[in-house]
Amino acid sequence: MAKADPYISVIIPALNEEKYIKYPLSGLGKQTFRDFETIVVDGGSTDKTIDLIKGSGARVAVCKRKGIGAGRNMGATLSSGSILVFLDADTIPSRPLLASYAKVFEDPGIVAATGPIYPLEKTNARIKWGYKFVSVMFVKFTIQIGMPSVVGSNFAVRADAFRKVRGFDPKLVTYEDWDLSMKLKKLGRIVFVDDAMVRTSARRVMAWGVWGYFLFHFINMIMYNLFKTSRKHYKTIRTGSRPCGLALQSLYI
Repeated sequence: MAKADPYISVIIPALNEEKYIKYPLSGLGKQTFRDFETIVVDGGSTDKTIDLIKGSGARVAVCKRKGIGAGRNMGATLSSGSILVFLDADTIPSRPLLASYAKVFEDPGIVAATGPIYPLEKTNARIKWGYKFVSVMFVKFTIQIGMPSVVGSNFAVRADAFRKVRGFDPKLVTYEDWDLSMKLKKLGRIVFVDDAMVRTSARRVMAWGVWGYFLFHFINMIMYNLFKTSRKHYKTIRTGSRPCGLALQSLYI
């Protein structure tokens, strides 16, 4: 539900996501916290993505600059909320997501927050364990040691802090979310919120395999920490009418 001055602005970058865009929009429609607006930033879709957004109550903007960081930055520029929540177009938020973030930011010392990310589809035990290890255990560990590695598909930040560090670096094709995390830690605390859970498509993990996915991001981590750059090619993964052809997990937990 959009208001003139909403407390939270939810920003979703999208590109040719007609098979998935209904999931974040549907999940946002079922939130227990209602003081928010939704902004979908389209990167030039040639499918029915924009048509499917119509009637959802979300605002739509088209970003001509390539890259997910540029799309997220544009959404932040158009936003009115004091808190920015970033989701991906293949991600569905749990019902208490926005309420959990709203409560956390009552603490003025907190500048950013994240929460668990689990697979949208029903997957095998290895993939489920991989998500728990990376999106929960590893992210919590990086926050504890002062080197936060927050994932952009479930990321909340104070709007003033986001603008102070100039948002995502649009030159980074990948690792732009972790780069932002490192800049934000200089302004305040970054916390992990167990109740702020989302489910996101495991299509890339399924396409690459668990070890292929891990190796890609492990190399990325080394490149960023040594040279402040990241891998410049991130292959587009698209699927058919049903995400990965698999049954979905229970969406609202």
